[in-house]
Amino acid sequence: MFATYQPGNSLLHRLPAGLKILLVCVLILAATLAIREPWHVLPALGLTAVLYAVGRIRPRAAWDQVRPVLPMLIAILVLQWIVADLDTALRVCGALLVAITVAGLVALTTRISDMLDAVTRAAQPLRHVGVSPDRIALVLVLTIRAIPLLARQLRQVTEARRARGLGMSIRALVVPTVLGALTTADQLGDALAARGVDD
Repeated sequence: MFATYQPGNSLLHRLPAGLKILLVCVLILAATLAIREPWHVLPALGLTAVLYAVGRIRPRAAWDQVRPVLPMLIAILVLQWIVADLDTALRVCGALLVAITVAGLVALTTRISDMLDAVTRAAQPLRHVGVSPDRIALVLVLTIRAIPLLARQLRQVTEARRARGLGMSIRALVVPTVLGALTTADQLGDALAARGVDD
């Protein structure tokens, strides 16, 4: 979800947004359950590559989905290796990588407005129990927007860390990223409140 919608006429572009969101949830769940050995990551990534080919997504756009999260995946890999073992670390990071790339494929082949319409329609029954479908759609939009913002924050912190010669310090990577994300969240909340979106 780090790149914008890529116009096209592929099979994936023509699928309804709601069906694509459902399929991506199923694929992510299946990958999470199916990856039980580190080598299982390879066929899962192979299937993802086939889906990108079906969607006629350029390799550069596919790489843009992965590149921003690599530092975080490496940090998770190291932490999992320390607290568990290498096999667990590879399985967890492999499943995360598959989930990110599959979710990114939906963003590349689906307009945000189509996704919002699909979510709003799917959430209509919740209106009877006091849940606003429009608010759920707003949360989805904010989530979609938050991911690239967080990736940008992570990239800026990584570049600053390298400039200061801090090497692979996880604390120097995670703490400024989290603080920057919280600051951005506060600013976004203030902007929404100023526009009367919040109660």
